[in-house]
Amino acid sequence: MTQAGLFAEPEALKPLAERMRPRALEEVVGQSRLLAQGSAFRRAVESGRLHSMVLWGPPGCGKTTLALLLARYADARFESVSAVLSGLPEVRKVLAEAEARFKAGERTLLFVDEVHRFNKAQQDAFLPHIERGYILFVGATTENPSFELNSALLSRCRVHVLEGVAPAEIVQALNRALTDAERGLGGRSLRASQENLQLIAEAADGDVRRALTLLEIAAELAEGEGGEISGATLTQVLADRTRRFDKGGEQFYDQISALHKCVRSSNPDAALYWLCRMLDGGCDPSYLARRLLRMSIEDIGLADPRAQQMALDAWDTFERLGSPEGELALAQVTLYMASTAKSNAGYVAYKAAAAEVRGSGTQDVPLHLRNAPTKLMKSLGYGQQYQYDHDVEGGVALDQTGFPDAVGEQVYYRPVPRGLELKLKDKLDALRAARAKARGEASAAGQGGDA
Repeated sequence: MTQAGLFAEPEALKPLAERMRPRALEEVVGQSRLLAQGSAFRRAVESGRLHSMVLWGPPGCGKTTLALLLARYADARFESVSAVLSGLPEVRKVLAEAEARFKAGERTLLFVDEVHRFNKAQQDAFLPHIERGYILFVGATTENPSFELNSALLSRCRVHVLEGVAPAEIVQALNRALTDAERGLGGRSLRASQENLQLIAEAADGDVRRALTLLEIAAELAEGEGGEISGATLTQVLADRTRRFDKGGEQFYDQISALHKCVRSSNPDAALYWLCRMLDGGCDPSYLARRLLRMSIEDIGLADPRAQQMALDAWDTFERLGSPEGELALAQVTLYMASTAKSNAGYVAYKAAAAEVRGSGTQDVPLHLRNAPTKLMKSLGYGQQYQYDHDVEGGVALDQTGFPDAVGEQVYYRPVPRGLELKLKDKLDALRAARAKARGEASAAGQGGDA
């Protein structure tokens, strides 16, 4: 679809958000960092000297609008494909047409919406046309391009990060829509206080398109109530104020990361905030219960072994009570885990021991540690010189080794001086010192005997 064709469509039939789409950079709200006067990106846009790019940002932040403006400033034909609706045959057709226009002296800006949904073969189809200049490629994605786009495509494009639009900036767009008689609602004698527009902006959660849609719905209701978009009107319109949350997407992993890190940082209030954000956004509470259990093992461990059992109990409680009552159990264990002593010593020890096993290969079990259920095994030395710790003074055979000879005695577990591990640390420090002394004495005695 050409740019001229887009703006020539019957305005009255379009939704308000589409009618109010900015036609110049000055009308764009938000993205002040990228579009600031004098910025490198803005100078490039205004001069028409553009490069292929990927626009990465949340829904409703202006990716499509910016692509349309890029085509306008570059005096290029605007073509659009959607990775949700288009397949490779359609993509090849559009690319062939762009190549023909290029050879006829006309530029084409190809906007690819939801580009992360294209597979590798589909993404690769753009590469030669970008390299030869047949198209000015502009991809839009809500997902992290580093994970979702081919490195070959990324190497040919600049990635520009767009941000969710702040409520104050969304209010600007709402005011413009209310007063614009040509494209907006200016000819309908509607009234709305700035406080109520602020409520709409906050409910939109950074999404300008959503804010304008909410305003349009409110306007329809208000026309039957004297033209006033009142608090009562907004109570109906904003009944379902769900926050932005993409299950399995970038925001999903950002928020679970925030929850985990706030538990680890002993910040119960922040941890509770992120738990509620995820529950409010529709995250499966069972997933959160599983992640909380992992936190109890990875970040609290033996500093407070009760945390693991409490996480299991909270999970079980949620399964029995369901939502929303069961969510309180998840909240309580979150608060407890964020408040109690922390240790990753067990986690670090496990990783170190696993690395040792991978690196040292298959080592024989020392003879004194082997099981000897038969006479043959005993005759081969299995179990010989093993010291039964309960029969030794103090209950520990200090000079008895536990590792394969080729590995030698190692220390993986280093308890932290916090919580229950403080006592474990004192005990193990003393025990390890006694073991080292006993092994040294045994080694000296053996060397004396050889002499």
